[in-house]
Amino acid sequence: MMNTELVFVDSLAAAGNDYDALVVVASDLGNLPAEIADTVAAAQRVNAKVASSTQVLLCDKAPGQRLILAPTGPVNRDFDDVRRFYDAARSAALAAVDAGARKPLLWVPAAPQAQTQADDFAHAVEAVWFGFAQGIWQPLEAREHFGDEIEGIQQVGLIRSAALSAETSAEWLQAVEAGRRVARDLCGTEPERMAPLRFAEYCQKAFANSPVKVTVIDDKPQLEHEYPLLAAVGRASFGTHQRPCVIRLEYTPEGAVEQTLMLVGKGITYDTGGADLKTGGHMAGMSRDKGGAAGVAGFVKAVAGIRPQGVKVVAELAVVRNNIGALAFVSDEIIVGRSGVRVRIGNTDAEGRLVMADCLAKLVIEAAGETKPSVYTVATLTGHAALAKGPYTALVPNKAARQGGFVDALLNAGELWSDPAELSPSRREDFDFVRGRTKADDLLSSNNGPSATTRRGHQFPMAFLHEVAGLDKHDASSSQPIPYVHIDIAGSGVEGGDWQHGKPTATPVLAFAGAFLRK
Repeated sequence: MMNTELVFVDSLAAAGNDYDALVVVASDLGNLPAEIADTVAAAQRVNAKVASSTQVLLCDKAPGQRLILAPTGPVNRDFDDVRRFYDAARSAALAAVDAGARKPLLWVPAAPQAQTQADDFAHAVEAVWFGFAQGIWQPLEAREHFGDEIEGIQQVGLIRSAALSAETSAEWLQAVEAGRRVARDLCGTEPERMAPLRFAEYCQKAFANSPVKVTVIDDKPQLEHEYPLLAAVGRASFGTHQRPCVIRLEYTPEGAVEQTLMLVGKGITYDTGGADLKTGGHMAGMSRDKGGAAGVAGFVKAVAGIRPQGVKVVAELAVVRNNIGALAFVSDEIIVGRSGVRVRIGNTDAEGRLVMADCLAKLVIEAAGETKPSVYTVATLTGHAALAKGPYTALVPNKAARQGGFVDALLNAGELWSDPAELSPSRREDFDFVRGRTKADDLLSSNNGPSATTRRGHQFPMAFLHEVAGLDKHDASSSQPIPYVHIDIAGSGVEGGDWQHGKPTATPVLAFAGAFLRK
């Protein structure tokens, strides 16, 4: 799954002849090391863009005589963050591949010196690695057609610096990136190549010979009995090669368990909208509606590589295609979920919360018997999240998650590791919105309009999931509170918001790794 090897190098001199390009990511071109300062100064005299955009320069002191200069721009303004380094490295990766480099050496000679691990740029050097890896990734279909060599880069060296966190190893960075690679592959692949059972097959291969146990549930009677809301969404897909499944991933550490992370990922392999059909060209790009399940699988892949002590991880991926046909479920149906809650369907295109609901209900029951559990749903759920938060992930927590520090952990890790999110508190209006309207039902899945034009369109789905999964019995004031955070990545799941062509970002793998997989 991970083809590019990462190696730490002590210095430029220690690199010898092992590399064929030097990639310098710098925030201050006026304070560059002597080895390259003259080359950069000469280039600036004839090219004003050297200080503001990625350039490939001829440099006798650089490996392979290739100097790839990637300026970050200013990093001292209130709105600057570590993504300046991530983005510069991503641009440099594209330039390195185009220049024919195969073994580039990354150097951050002037990273801001962090005073504490909470400083904004404490992980700038690590961000350069992750940004560079993001840049070289090519879609799974392309690699299967042309071969893995299409990505070009075989090995990356990273020069150690005082700014590199002492607890960061090359193995840790590579394990997290292997997870991000899995997330991009699963999210970014077209709907036939990554149909539900092929999604499951990819996961089985990704976790082969690892400490993660993989269980695939695709039996129709079992799904109808244990995951009735999911089965309803996939009703028209049973009997086809697109039939739905639930993929369960379990990691149990050696020794004592100190906390348990329980995650549910939305894996709609193609979102047609169902009977409430997407029209007007809005169906294009809906093969990426599996980004939540992809991100969860990617985080578990990082866990498999790092094998953290004390952290148990349980995940269920709801992988479904909401085909259109005579058997498709429709609005106004009342479906009894796993928890016994009666759900009236408001709009079949609000299917993501339905496929996650029964998985979440199952994990909530299991959480009661786990050590320090916290529960998460991850989904490309609403256009409203993209409208309200732009390119940022929306975190919608319950009170137990806020009081327990879980949402702060994700927010802080996202800022430090180039995977930022914003807080969207749930409110009483959200719970009122989903409350059943008649004695015939307990909950309404959604209204019948687009989320982007619905007030609190990305917050009220959390209230639905909270209630349908039985989390109302585990509020902060209960005898057994369960922290829960709903994570909407509709605005952050692909670069530039281009759902048909943009590279998947692998969110929220970096935020979760930074929050839970550090010592």
